[in-house]
Amino acid sequence: MPKPRDISSVEAGLSLAIKNNKDKVMIATGKSESYLRKCSDPSLPQQLDHKDAIKIDRACIEAGLMPYLFEAHRAIIVSELKKIKGSNQDLNDLLIKFTILHGRLMDSIKSAKSSQGDQGVKITAAEKKEIFDAFEKLETKILKIKKTIDS
Repeated sequence: MPKPRDISSVEAGLSLAIKNNKDKVMIATGKSESYLRKCSDPSLPQQLDHKDAIKIDRACIEAGLMPYLFEAHRAIIVSELKKIKGSNQDLNDLLIKFTILHGRLMDSIKSAKSSQGDQGVKITAAEKKEIFDAFEKLETKILKIKKTIDS
């Protein structure tokens, strides 16, 4: 069972890139899936090289996916800036996380409707569950954005 990852972590972004675009990611980096998965584990000393992160995001963009590592990196920087400013959770941070969740939802739908899916273009029960889970997370983030705007 995979370890849970913070939604805005490099590890989560790398895991999603491998899951949704494994072949192109491996070709782009010249690295094995095993090596890349080890790089996605924050408890291991080997970490992803910056040049490989760029290659992975480019492969994702070329495949019509969001640049997972770029979005994770942006969320990390916003979080660090928030610490420096000492502010509460701000709208920019919420919107970045919203963008990540929206990308995950779109990837789930695209994958489920793909002819390469579990049952071709027919959406399976497992794929529906994944899509609805992504919707729920996105709706939760929308609610947080609304509360931030109201306050």
